[in-house]
Amino acid sequence: MLIIGFVLGMLLVPLSTQVDQQRTGETQRQLDLVREAVIGFALANGRLPCPATPNTPTGTAGAGTENRTVPNCNIAEGVAPWAALGVPETDAWGRRFTYRVTLASADDPAAGALSSFALTGNIGDITVNDGAGVAIATSVPAIIVSHGKNGLGSFGPDGAQWGGAAGNELENADNDTTFVSQINAPTFDDLVVWIPPNLLKSRMVAAGRLP
Repeated sequence: MLIIGFVLGMLLVPLSTQVDQQRTGETQRQLDLVREAVIGFALANGRLPCPATPNTPTGTAGAGTENRTVPNCNIAEGVAPWAALGVPETDAWGRRFTYRVTLASADDPAAGALSSFALTGNIGDITVNDGAGVAIATSVPAIIVSHGKNGLGSFGPDGAQWGGAAGNELENADNDTTFVSQINAPTFDDLVVWIPPNLLKSRMVAAGRLP
């Protein structure tokens, strides 16, 4: 029995690792899908989508829709507006994606920064740092975060937030314009994607949304 228990224990560790890897891969694919949906929304509407209110439970009024009063967003950071974008509500661990947008880039085209991008060259106020605090992306207009397996800082479908985020994970959950993207570590398992301003510009020029 001891030998059987030892062998089973050896098998369970690789199996749990495989499950984690599968969920990480699935979440990365979902993040890429959300990013493409955000860009597609901008091409169709001439502005970036506003976040959805993070603590609205699934199935209630306003869940997954933009928190917006025409012509502006009401919040800069919340969760990805899954209903408006037609994307999954949660990552592979069942938590919503944090989504932040530069407010001026989500205004209606008549007043928004996207319409004047060709003149300003800068439509984002978000900075992404590496684990050491060195900037790896600046002037980012929008960013999407999965808070990983531990879920610290994320919101669930019931609208509740997982507390306990600290260090660089807290930087991705403290409702400001600075985010962190780094390799996995015992204290950091967030997955982060963002929209580079030049990519957004080229896609919008190709779609005839910018000169």
